[in-house]
Amino acid sequence: MKIKYLLLLTFIGIVFSGVTGTTVIPPTFDQLVKQAEIIFQGTVTDARSVWEGEGGQRYIETYVTFKVDDNVKGDAGASYTIRMLGGTVSDQTMEVSDAPKFKVGDRDILFVEHNYDQFVPLVGINHGRFHIQHDDATGRDIVVNGEGEPVKDLTKLGYEEESVSGREAISPEQLKSVIKNQLKTQADHPTQ
Repeated sequence: MKIKYLLLLTFIGIVFSGVTGTTVIPPTFDQLVKQAEIIFQGTVTDARSVWEGEGGQRYIETYVTFKVDDNVKGDAGASYTIRMLGGTVSDQTMEVSDAPKFKVGDRDILFVEHNYDQFVPLVGINHGRFHIQHDDATGRDIVVNGEGEPVKDLTKLGYEEESVSGREAISPEQLKSVIKNQLKTQADHPTQ
């Protein structure tokens, strides 16, 4: 327990010392599916930030609660809350670079790992969040990545995404279908 507490304090010290970037190697689609303990589609119903710790070891954590619309891998139940380091309480903000920001009403498909044990419990931090938005041009819901770009080819995740042009953005249903197929393939070939 002491080691975990010291590691958290060290990490918080690094965050507060002015580190401006987090380097995350973007995971492939296969890695996203394999590493995630839970994958679900949900709608944010609450996002609240609170102070944790005492004295000089105080830090801000944000709790984001989702109404689970569809369990894709594992069982998130009907409601699921993730805990992330950072947030805003009153006029004080603690920010973790590249961490996603959630607001009530957001619709997302999340790839969750190590919730409550990791500073951002998503595979690849921002890469483990696929935001669902309505595309006015086509009149349908599409999936966008952490940078807000439409996802068009899951085999290009993590590299060469910008090389995919002329394709239509995938829908949440298409993403979930491919995840389920990938889970079946992983179950049929566990050593791959």
